[in-house]
Amino acid sequence: MSIDLHAYRQSYEKSSLEEKDLADNPITQFQKWIQEAEDSGTVLEVNAMTLTTIDTSGFPRSRVVLLKQVDTNGFYFYTNYQSFKGQAIEKNNKVSLSFFWPDLERQINILGTATKLSEKESEAYFHSRPRGSQLGAIVSPQSSSIPNREYLENKLKEITEKYKEVERIPKPKHWGGYIVKPISVEFWQGRPNRLHDRVEYVQKGSQWIKQRLAP
Repeated sequence: MSIDLHAYRQSYEKSSLEEKDLADNPITQFQKWIQEAEDSGTVLEVNAMTLTTIDTSGFPRSRVVLLKQVDTNGFYFYTNYQSFKGQAIEKNNKVSLSFFWPDLERQINILGTATKLSEKESEAYFHSRPRGSQLGAIVSPQSSSIPNREYLENKLKEITEKYKEVERIPKPKHWGGYIVKPISVEFWQGRPNRLHDRVEYVQKGSQWIKQRLAP
């Protein structure tokens, strides 16, 4: 069986991307775009991003994770350090992040290096999460093979009972955050006739240099 997708066509005509309208640095420009995505009311999870790592066997592996903070230092997310992505970053901390907002015909691609956050920073975020999410982080041996769904459900019952009288649930040592410090950030705006706008910020020392890329 073959599925023919040749006829799928979308003409991108909602906006344009001009260098004169761009911020001097990519973080400020990113913050502008993500706020516009939020304000649009059409993007379900504006902070959903595709994180790509090189796994321990040398293959690229991508998955969607949630951006939790962005500032002048970089992009922050949290996970189980023993997961596939955690193992990959431990071996090779060069990663990419990608945001795609189809309703806005926009995409952002980021290259950078991922570094673990301090225990203090990870603790602070862990305890800001809903209690159920905290328990879930303890229960799940993320990326490990498990026998069935019931295994997780039973573990959750056990952990819930164990901590029912505990106000502050301890953060697992193997759980925490990363900051991705960018070395390049590309902003993509869909345009008609597949002549899309692409502008990339590249770090040169302490400066960011903008360059237009062919679509």
